[in-house]
Amino acid sequence: MASILIIGCGVIGTSLATVLSAQGHVVKGLKRHPPENHSKIEYIKADIASAESINALDLTVDVVFFIVSADGRTEASYQSVYEAGLQNALAKFTKQAWFFVSSTSVYGQSEGEWVDEDSPTQPTAVTSQLICHAEQRVMAASPRNVVVRFSGIYGPGREYLLRMARQNPVIQQTPPYYTNRIHQQDCIGVLAFLLQKRLAGELLDQCYLASDDDPAPLWDVITWLAKAMACPSPTAKTVDGPADGNKRCRNDRLKLLSYQFRYPSFRVGYAELIK
Repeated sequence: MASILIIGCGVIGTSLATVLSAQGHVVKGLKRHPPENHSKIEYIKADIASAESINALDLTVDVVFFIVSADGRTEASYQSVYEAGLQNALAKFTKQAWFFVSSTSVYGQSEGEWVDEDSPTQPTAVTSQLICHAEQRVMAASPRNVVVRFSGIYGPGREYLLRMARQNPVIQQTPPYYTNRIHQQDCIGVLAFLLQKRLAGELLDQCYLASDDDPAPLWDVITWLAKAMACPSPTAKTVDGPADGNKRCRNDRLKLLSYQFRYPSFRVGYAELIK
């Protein structure tokens, strides 16, 4: 069993902590504003953006999960966590094995290309550039460190596409605009799975793309959701030229490691949500 620190205990971080605690690991969660009581997780109050706050920590842990999110979509918010915050955490926890949660927004492809872990990462948005630079710093810090790129996360409380489908939206149909997603339960599953592999002594790659088996055109997804909810079908629009974020994500590396998705397609995951 391992002693684990989870930096950033939102929905995914807290749920991961619960799963790992049930497996017998000792889990600590770092938050700026921790809850007063939690039976499974020992919370530590600290702000990663403050070097003084992080340096004051007296912790002995084996593994660090970095699962943070910025306070807003501004460059300053992303710099606070992915530059200053990451620098402070890496300087404090230099000997631990890291799992860094990233995003498929680091890809800059825009014409429906297939991407995997070896595809170029040249995002145009400054926020995605900051995440991309953070990935590079984590991997350069130690060959043991692992980056996990999640595609669009959905699940209870993350129901953006359901809301969209109810509003009879105007959706790009031609050329197809592909979407990629992963259910939040599979986010937790992937992270726990990779930790298990690491603790078992298996050699891991430094980067894994975590997305379900079914990258699909947004038109197909919204049309299916609208039908399942007995809503009007979307209205088609045609767009000339490439569109930001239009790509298809491969998960071959993760599947070759024997991870089995609980929600392999949007139909499985959203059918459960709709019910």
